[in-house]
Amino acid sequence: MPSIPAAPPATPAHASIEGKAALAWMHTARFFTTAAQLHQLPAVDVPEIAFVGRSNAGKSTAINTLTQQRQLAFASKKPGRTQHINLFALGKQGVTDAVLADLPGYGYAAVSREDKLRWQRVMLNYLVQRKSLSAFVLLCDPRLGLTELDEALLDALRPRVEAGLPFLVLLTKADKLTRAEQAKALSITRLNAGGGEVRLFSALKRQGVEEVAQLLWQWSHPAPAAPKAADTLLQI
Repeated sequence: MPSIPAAPPATPAHASIEGKAALAWMHTARFFTTAAQLHQLPAVDVPEIAFVGRSNAGKSTAINTLTQQRQLAFASKKPGRTQHINLFALGKQGVTDAVLADLPGYGYAAVSREDKLRWQRVMLNYLVQRKSLSAFVLLCDPRLGLTELDEALLDALRPRVEAGLPFLVLLTKADKLTRAEQAKALSITRLNAGGGEVRLFSALKRQGVEEVAQLLWQWSHPAPAAPKAADTLLQI
């Protein structure tokens, strides 16, 4: 019996042309490499976007939803199981034009204190030192808001943010809130995040999926800077 071809990834009926293109690009994600320490990661010459957050913030689920792949990122029923930095390559026809980094979750009580401290150091060293890091996504549960660990992470990255590193605070599990609660969580997080983008996201309802995909595409494919007036005069 001939095999049935796989169906293309589903996109919302209302998705824009740009949104569909961004989702198709995200669907090209494939495993690249994994490492237990920063020095074990290969250098890359394309934009790299890191996903980071508490162990129960839904990080793996968000990555799988954005890439329309069920098992790309390991989503365990026991948060805190991811113990490596996992890189995923993006790009059509096998050509890598960006990389996603899935960092170990932090703050979960079932993980030993020693493991917590070790992985927080690895994660922080990556975020502060990784040269190819072009943006990061901080995921948090809007019912909890930004926790002390989240705020400490943002404070540690403030020098890179002030130097131009963009970031997104992704409020996952938004379907668990009413519209009024969503609006309140969005407003409070925008005030507390100290800059950056803030978006509501629901893997279950596919809320925010297209918008986040477009944002990641834009960060990975920045528009060329407009020429300065002096440069323009020199070309005349």
